Amino acid sequence: MKLAAVNLGGTWAIGVVDADSVRVAPAGLGTVDDVIRGLVDVEKVALAVRGAEPRPLEDVRLGSPVQRFNRDVLCTGWNYLDHFYESAGKREGQEPTALPEHPTFFTKGPDTVIGPSDDIAFDQAISSKWDYEAELALVIGLDGRSIPEERALEHVFGYLVANDVSQRDLQRAHGGQWLKGKSIDATMPLGPWITTADEIGDHADLRVSCELNGELMQDASVADMAFSIPRLIAELSHGMTLRAGDVLLTGTPSGIGNAREPQVFLGDGDVVVTRVTRLGTLRNKLVSLAGG
Repeated sequence: MKLAAVNLGGTWAIGVVDADSVRVAPAGLGTVDDVIRGLVDVEKVALAVRGAEPRPLEDVRLGSPVQRFNRDVLCTGWNYLDHFYESAGKREGQEPTALPEHPTFFTKGPDTVIGPSDDIAFDQAISSKWDYEAELALVIGLDGRSIPEERALEHVFGYLVANDVSQRDLQRAHGGQWLKGKSIDATMPLGPWITTADEIGDHADLRVSCELNGELMQDASVADMAFSIPRLIAELSHGMTLRAGDVLLTGTPSGIGNAREPQVFLGDGDVVVTRVTRLGTLRNKLVSLAGG
């Protein structure tokens, strides 16, 4: 099932997406966040939309399907080897001594999150090095601590698309840690809906891509990850409880603007299109803040 957050006159309702249309449940049923946490049963949602009139997706406003966050968005760095190596010598003195033996994790603030077609809040005064990072994201649906790798996928509610828009100069200016350079408000598109885990079989056939103003910049298979999704969940949850509703980004492939020669950074008016096969498309325009 594909679950979307549909805006109905300022109220968020649960939508079930089918091809190019969406059927919307009564707003009183709850939100997608409620479904993720098991407060509203998926079968109840299916029943609630059974007689609803399909609406063309282009006629409705979709928001981020996750809107109620337990904590910061959880993220993975350097999870595609080609991306790790493409940035060698370009990290401005903040190079790791070797390829990490374990996944590298960081977080970004939940106020970064925007919907699948919302504008990215561009501000040249904050950074002059805005970069794109297409990623597969997942949502935890079952609490767990020290989850065994072989049981990890049992804790996934579903999958969606993200773009971890980053500010490279802020990343370098604050000791090389990534929180500040990835936590600017209203800069991370997420969506366009959550595809429940039962619809996704082998992750290896998923492809992650990013286009900038119509030019393909990133394109890779999830099979190219250095650390698999079960490994990420197992290592992240080691001694640390993951909660239903937690969002985890799984890393970006090569092709980022900072590693290109010449470098390519985002600017006002640029359009970024982020896709993961079978999970949907984000289309976002960078728009300068007033006075930015």
